[in-house]
Amino acid sequence: MKLDLPGKRSQPDPYVIKADGKYYMYATHVEGVQLYVSGDKLHWEFAGFCYVREGYKEYWAPAVAYIDGKYYLYVSCMPADSADDHSQRLIVAVSETPQGPFAYCRDLVPPFSIDAHAVQSGGEWFLFYSTNDYNAACAGTLVVVDKMLSPTQVCGHPKAVVRPTMDEEIFMRDRFEKGKDWYTVEGAFYFRKGDWHYITYSGNCYKSPYYYIGYARARTAETDLTKIDFVKYPSDLEYRPLLCRNEKESGTGHNCILEEDGRYYMFYHGRDNGADGEEDAETRTCRMCEISAENGILTVTAR
Repeated sequence: MKLDLPGKRSQPDPYVIKADGKYYMYATHVEGVQLYVSGDKLHWEFAGFCYVREGYKEYWAPAVAYIDGKYYLYVSCMPADSADDHSQRLIVAVSETPQGPFAYCRDLVPPFSIDAHAVQSGGEWFLFYSTNDYNAACAGTLVVVDKMLSPTQVCGHPKAVVRPTMDEEIFMRDRFEKGKDWYTVEGAFYFRKGDWHYITYSGNCYKSPYYYIGYARARTAETDLTKIDFVKYPSDLEYRPLLCRNEKESGTGHNCILEEDGRYYMFYHGRDNGADGEEDAETRTCRMCEISAENGILTVTAR
């Protein structure tokens, strides 16, 4: 479902929370973290940038968590004088309100680190994020999880939870040298229903026809998320997207999920097929669909 969004602005990597009776969307931008506000999830107003730090650029995949009465922003960015995306690193910032402005606290994990999702489980907090593994069988970007010591510090012992495993997740062939393809899974979002634990993620690159949202799952009563072994659905080698390009849109990926009254709303970015615009222009906008989670199976039920 396309949303009512302002003007020609784009909303890559949308992350939505509900607070104080309103909905807040945070999105990627080169100049800072974008903020949008809505009263009904459908109609949104641009509210400016809620986090900007002098000397930095390319603020990717912001996510906000409410912890102990404050709002913590997890986002990656890179030095303004850098031309290397692999200098992206996660930082944490804090605000008393969901609309910010957020104030920088500290760097969180070393580069390359992107796409954070902070979640509470069993009274503890955990951070999912993506980083690189150059030595894996499918070398590239994967999803890891680490336990948090506080809202601004992780243990520093990340565990791999979702790895790239199939050709449809190849981000770029021969990226660094001949025969060395680069694979990518990123944009993790964790949630639990009963004893089923789910991680949704995006595979490949948003410009690829194979770019998709998939998920991994585990069934256990365990609450320590670093001790859970997640398995891709339906298997490591079968490409079966939860969401992918269709007759109306492409570049569908990087989602978050908002639960309300037992219903699950997935927000993601995508591009209209055949949309006008300059080549390589940023045209990803936020969309929404509804999903179900039943007995370990996720299904898109309404778009």
